[in-house]
Amino acid sequence: MTKRGKKGSNNYFTQETEDAIVLYNNTEDPELRSRIYEKHIHYPFFKLTQNIIHTFKFYHTEVDNLEHLQHEIETFLLSKLHLFNPERGAKAYSYFGTIVKRWCILYNNKNYKSKVNNSTIDQTNEDSLGSYTLDKGPDREGLSYFIDEFVVYTTENIFDLFPRGNDAQIADAILELFRNRDHLTVFHKKALYIYIHEILPDVKSPKITKIANGLKKIFQSNYIFYTENGYIDFESN
Repeated sequence: MTKRGKKGSNNYFTQETEDAIVLYNNTEDPELRSRIYEKHIHYPFFKLTQNIIHTFKFYHTEVDNLEHLQHEIETFLLSKLHLFNPERGAKAYSYFGTIVKRWCILYNNKNYKSKVNNSTIDQTNEDSLGSYTLDKGPDREGLSYFIDEFVVYTTENIFDLFPRGNDAQIADAILELFRNRDHLTVFHKKALYIYIHEILPDVKSPKITKIANGLKKIFQSNYIFYTENGYIDFESN
């Protein structure tokens, strides 16, 4: 049975939790570690996953009960607990919150992938967001390599590039189209909006355009650098 905190309390991840995580990592006794985890860490982790799932609406799951998904994420967090180092300046709440968001984005998109691959893209005269053409042109091999590197870089740094609200999730939804470009030739504004509204029903179209344009700017500036210099250096652009 899941251990519950005080009714009505929103302060589930406190300084006591932060201290308990440090103590857990500095303790070698497995029995003491187990007690520390059950008493001070388990519930904050459970609530952290719950809040992120509902805040970002990660509802494309393989389970009927979201608590089962929460326990799965919590087990993953436990496997990463030893990696937290407070000397790097990050708070445990932020550190593990980022891990949960990344896990949920990958999990959510994996379950949504079949819907994307089976959907028909309406290639109308709608204005496109630059009409991203994927892997087309005289240097297809070079462009394909660059896109792969672009997706890796933006995925690994997505919360730094898009730190506000649900911007990172919107950006990752767009990147999923690049990941599945073998199945797509071109994606248009209408298809992009439909895809993202399925994941985030409340997101406004201007917000999608803003994030798409942000990704486009990163892509274009770095691709120009790549074509002119023959190598990729995302950090310098």
